[in-house]
Amino acid sequence: MKLGQVFDPRNNALNAWRLILATGVILWHSWPLTGHAMHYQPAVRLLSEVFVDGFFTVSGFLITASWLRRPRLWEFWVARALRIFPGLWVCLLVTAFVIAPIAVAIQGGSVADLEFSAAPVDYVLNNGLLNIYHAGIDGTPKGVPWPGVWNGSIWTLLFELLCYLAVSVLGVIGLLKRRWTIPVLFVLAVCWSAYVSYPTFALQTIPQMLARFAVVFLAGALLHQFRNAIPARWSLVAASVAIVLASGLVQNYRLIAAIPLAYAIIVSGALVKNRRLNLRQDLSYGVYIYAFPIQQLLATCGLTGLHPVFFFLLAAAATLPLAALSWFGMEKRALSLKTRLQRSRSAPTGNQRPEQTVPG
Repeated sequence: MKLGQVFDPRNNALNAWRLILATGVILWHSWPLTGHAMHYQPAVRLLSEVFVDGFFTVSGFLITASWLRRPRLWEFWVARALRIFPGLWVCLLVTAFVIAPIAVAIQGGSVADLEFSAAPVDYVLNNGLLNIYHAGIDGTPKGVPWPGVWNGSIWTLLFELLCYLAVSVLGVIGLLKRRWTIPVLFVLAVCWSAYVSYPTFALQTIPQMLARFAVVFLAGALLHQFRNAIPARWSLVAASVAIVLASGLVQNYRLIAAIPLAYAIIVSGALVKNRRLNLRQDLSYGVYIYAFPIQQLLATCGLTGLHPVFFFLLAAAATLPLAALSWFGMEKRALSLKTRLQRSRSAPTGNQRPEQTVPG
């Protein structure tokens, strides 16, 4: 069987995979946010990057499919904006006006001074527009292993949007339908990543980050383009996992494992037909955007002495309810608005017959 034959947009485990990946980000962050170090470098390389990279491979596969299914620029960007921004904006408000003041109060600071300053509003406005360098709120959080940063996860959203922009531009000018476009771009991205990734700095540069996400996003897009030629087998999933694990031995694991990572996630997600893993409620985004502020709040409570694994379990338990509230209270409602907007623009007029559409 080929990937195109086994992948069912309505019956797959990709939402489950995204939830696993988001939870994996919490696991990795539990080391630096408690001040602990992981000394085995192959594990550091993989755990610090593979979960977010996995998100981008899934996005490359699904976003490319979304454009090719409905190549309408306005609908494409409305769908993307409604998926990202409403949930993000609420998260920023909760962080600035609930989580940060609680942390200040726990540490004996003046909540009034924080709330009546311009800092919380500046934080919300800047991050709401994806200014990824506006990380703290009036110097908070303080007294933690990772000070001055309330949400060290949302910076990747800017690069997600840049990938969406690339898809829409290539789609509008007609290159996305050309069979050579994605393979050529993938090869160029790998070469670019190899060039800018050495030496590896503690703080990644913008070219390094762009190259990183281009490689993994295009790996997912590549799987979509050749889905009718790519075999979908559990044996190949296992081999891909082995390649990803072994690639941790090199500095830039993506040069070896971008496609195996995409294959392992997307093909396994397509092969799994278990109803319990076909999640209709997508809590992954809420987990991703709320976990870091919750972990920083726990750090201000003096819990950094916990072993990172126990800190992870506590943080995950505290984040899931917020993720559920985000999904049911905001994200799901925003997605329903997207569906209504698509229907209104597709409504037949005069003697036109209704168009058959697939939700995307």
